[in-house]
Amino acid sequence: QVQLVESGGGLVQPGGSLRLSCAASGSDFSINAMGWYRQAPGKEREMVATLTSGGSTNYADSVKGRFTISRDNAKNTVYMQMNSLKPDDTAVYYCNVISTRRDLRYQSWGQGTQVTVSS
Repeated sequence: QVQLVESGGGLVQPGGSLRLSCAASGSDFSINAMGWYRQAPGKEREMVATLTSGGSTNYADSVKGRFTISRDNAKNTVYMQMNSLKPDDTAVYYCNVISTRRDLRYQSWGQGTQVTVSS
């Protein structure tokens, strides 16, 4: 099982920026895809952005043009740069990793990091 450690959440004013990080660790695994999901109070968890090992990205319509997902392969770390933040972006953000170890596929979730956009 891959372990994930997230960082980078916090309180920011509307229009501000934050960068989230998620570092994956473990033994004998390869990463197939990494991504970010979020869950606001009273709402279901939703996909925000994903990045496959081949470099393909997918973004929720609500964040296109404002958020950018990227990865440092050497560090097994995924980032999400969030610009022009809006109050509607307030949520707990979760890192998600799809990995393969000994021909078995696993899905791992981070502990979540709070992002609050408020003046």
